[in-house]
Amino acid sequence: MVAHKQKVAIIGSGNWGSAIAKIAGFNTARHSDVFEPIVHMYVYEEIVDGRKLTSIINEDHVNTKYLPHAKLPENVVATPSPEEAARDATLLVFVLPHQFILNVCKSLKHALAPDAHAISMIKGVEVADKNISIFPDVIEKALGIPCAALSGANIANEVASGLFSETTVGYRPHQRALAEYYVKLFDTPKFRVGMIEDVAGVSLCGALKNIIAVGAGFVDGLGWGGNAKAAIMRIGLMEMRRFALEFFKDVRPETFTETSAGVADLITTCYGGRNRKCAEAFVKTGKPFNVLEAELLNGQKLQGTETTRDVYEFLQSRGKIEEYPLFKTIYDISFNGLDPKLLTERL
Repeated sequence: MVAHKQKVAIIGSGNWGSAIAKIAGFNTARHSDVFEPIVHMYVYEEIVDGRKLTSIINEDHVNTKYLPHAKLPENVVATPSPEEAARDATLLVFVLPHQFILNVCKSLKHALAPDAHAISMIKGVEVADKNISIFPDVIEKALGIPCAALSGANIANEVASGLFSETTVGYRPHQRALAEYYVKLFDTPKFRVGMIEDVAGVSLCGALKNIIAVGAGFVDGLGWGGNAKAAIMRIGLMEMRRFALEFFKDVRPETFTETSAGVADLITTCYGGRNRKCAEAFVKTGKPFNVLEAELLNGQKLQGTETTRDVYEFLQSRGKIEEYPLFKTIYDISFNGLDPKLLTERL
């Protein structure tokens, strides 16, 4: 375990990034023997009501755009530069939309402390040249540092409000000591953090459940009720687990059924969250997802549809798409004009 105090940087400041910053700020102050007192948070600069968002956060201690009801600790300091936020950091928390991670990592490469390590809360996968990667692997490759994963049944507004929630840290073999830092940084009586030696499983649960949430939103838009949604969730969980075990090494099946990252997150995402919300509106309004993202999400990114596309393209390149009928059907409804009423016809 690293002997000196950990300097924490949070790379991202949306709804979930701000919620996790609230916890990290509280815990760095609470565990002053483990962490440096200031948590630097990268904030994409925007003008909100005539003021810079970084100024609002640093002066009023609230992210008025993405998490307006939650007060941030005063030791959370916003900066518009990812490089400056991460300067000499030893513990990085990545909580960006996955579309932005590669460019941000390029700017961080020479800013970090020599013994830096990271944890990813990014929901998505990267697909290129018939290969698929989880974002902890992308971050490790880009920065040359170890990277764990965190995911769970964590609706950001509920976490920020102090309502009880669980989450899961996935760590790599021989890196349990680093994982214990992440538990120390995030665990509170109302935000309980478990651990499992399974970075890929935790990451894939966080990414793939958003595909199933799109399907659940279609069910809601059609008015098909709880039985149909439960069926989509069950079939979805089976496809998620099969996909992870088929294409990634050392995934533990119990991650999908025994941790908050697995079935618990699937349940909460299929009943709440932006992917379900936009998919319901997709059915009811007929508007495309890019329009609904702009109208409904207040600047946040819709991750489920992008992950649906990534997974479809990967499976198609491997000649495997027919083996994952729910993934395929959700893609065809989202992008190929398939009637949502045919959601269950191929299952």
